[in-house]
Amino acid sequence: MSPGLLLALAAAGLAVLSMPIYAWRGGGPDADVRRKGSTFLLGAGDFLLHWFMWVLSPVERLALGLGLGPDVFNLLGLGLGALSGGLIAAGRFEPGGVAIVLGGACDVLDGRVARAREVDSRYGMFIDSTLDRFVEVFVLLGFVFALRGFAYGPAIAAAALAGSLLVSYARARGEAVGAPGKEGLMQRAERLVLICLACFLDRPLSARWGRPPGFASQWVLGLLAIASLATAAYRTFSIARRLKAGEKR
Repeated sequence: MSPGLLLALAAAGLAVLSMPIYAWRGGGPDADVRRKGSTFLLGAGDFLLHWFMWVLSPVERLALGLGLGPDVFNLLGLGLGALSGGLIAAGRFEPGGVAIVLGGACDVLDGRVARAREVDSRYGMFIDSTLDRFVEVFVLLGFVFALRGFAYGPAIAAAALAGSLLVSYARARGEAVGAPGKEGLMQRAERLVLICLACFLDRPLSARWGRPPGFASQWVLGLLAIASLATAAYRTFSIARRLKAGEKR
């Protein structure tokens, strides 16, 4: 078993052990998440989302105590995204998955620190959303390169990248014309979960099936591509329908 997989299993074990502690200590809903409204896994993942915010709360308090601003986490998240893409391209999926998880934590912390310091702004919204797209490009381009030994591997990874960007683009364009669209299953959090599963489970699953590393990732990324493209299409038609109905009034 590779050191990266051992690290991932240890982290997963600690996460599972911390959940009863969170529940036992009466960890209630996170106020920030409740205010924004949770759509993680279509609302079915609310417990996990509130638990994750509880896990990050000591880091948030430390960042505030050290006087760190949101841009620190924006840049750190971008760097971790680039690192994860490079690790995945080199075939080091498990460390790449760890970098994705850490980058996702930075993506959460930048907004929470900004709101705690009351410095959230349109600049922050723009830079946060745009850098998120850079991270997705880095990660999925890493898979395009890593899966080059499979006949359809690069095409599947490219389709996953296209679907991911289209989901975000449909929402951004909808918001620009006054018709926000957050519908659909495959939002950024769900996409990151699937990508991390591909990173952490690829080697054991591929080995179980008697295939080389990367084989299992193709199936996960294929699911990501189909679900993302379906989500983008659903958002597009939903936003277009609402806009058209509004113009007829």
